[in-house]
Amino acid sequence: MFVKWYGPIALLVLLASEILLFAGHSFIGKWFYCFAWWPYIFLVDWLVKRKTGNSLIVDRTREFLILIPWSTFIWLIFEWFNLYLKNWHYVNIISSTPARWFGYFISYGTVLPGLFETYELLLAYRILEGSSAKPVKEPRKLYPLLSLLGILSLALPLAYPKYFFPLVWGCFVFLLEPINHALKAPSLLSDWQKGSLRKFYLLLLSGLICGFLWEFWNFWATSKWVYTVPWVGRVKLFEMPVLGFLGFPPFAVECYVMMNFINIFRGGRTWEREASRPEISFKIPGWCWLLLHLAFYAFVFHQIDLHTVKSYLP
Repeated sequence: MFVKWYGPIALLVLLASEILLFAGHSFIGKWFYCFAWWPYIFLVDWLVKRKTGNSLIVDRTREFLILIPWSTFIWLIFEWFNLYLKNWHYVNIISSTPARWFGYFISYGTVLPGLFETYELLLAYRILEGSSAKPVKEPRKLYPLLSLLGILSLALPLAYPKYFFPLVWGCFVFLLEPINHALKAPSLLSDWQKGSLRKFYLLLLSGLICGFLWEFWNFWATSKWVYTVPWVGRVKLFEMPVLGFLGFPPFAVECYVMMNFINIFRGGRTWEREASRPEISFKIPGWCWLLLHLAFYAFVFHQIDLHTVKSYLP
């Protein structure tokens, strides 16, 4: 019964949330991000399940659930960057600390599921199927260049945030992709070596789709984010300067590469339906991950409260 109806139910929840938002329902306005993104994730998963018979929520449930805390963890890295970049801040945020921190967790926990479910939807409907690229013969020769680009993309935004802030949306691709490839973990370089950049293109497209939806659903919400991004112009689509949308596609690629790197330390497990396991992997105990997550959450949540939230609801 669940498998048959969870998609239509998710769609009804999403539509009802939209109606209540525009009707001025205060609770929905405060929590609208969650009322939009979680139904979207379940709806897309249902579409993938109907098309392929295999979906992340139904058939790879454990990996789906694991993506949620890692999604929060990965996004908090960029929130940490934003303490220096100051590219966005939050307004009209819930004043209760327990409720607010719970909201941070379940909101940021949608980032990876949203991106990866969108990617699987595009894959299921055979978007760009048959696309090919000239194979790169010796990817290892690219390691020094990629590593150098990664170091520069990490250091320059911190040293000169006003001029180099866009580089954070690609730095971990350059830093971690050589490691993933060297350990034979799922890797975009491996795909390129085989003459395919389809996954890379679909991830870019997934980032653009999710970026549009992030901004679309954020615009009318009560609790929301607004931007203070330099150099990208005053022409906006929703709250985002139009040129800022160029950051979403590489961000999706970055999330994919970062999660592949993390999975090396999870015994090589992965959320993908068909993906190779790394030749070298490690199994860090679950309690170590739990302590790491809780400490990082508490630290960055507190920093967000101090520096990124600009106004609280009474």
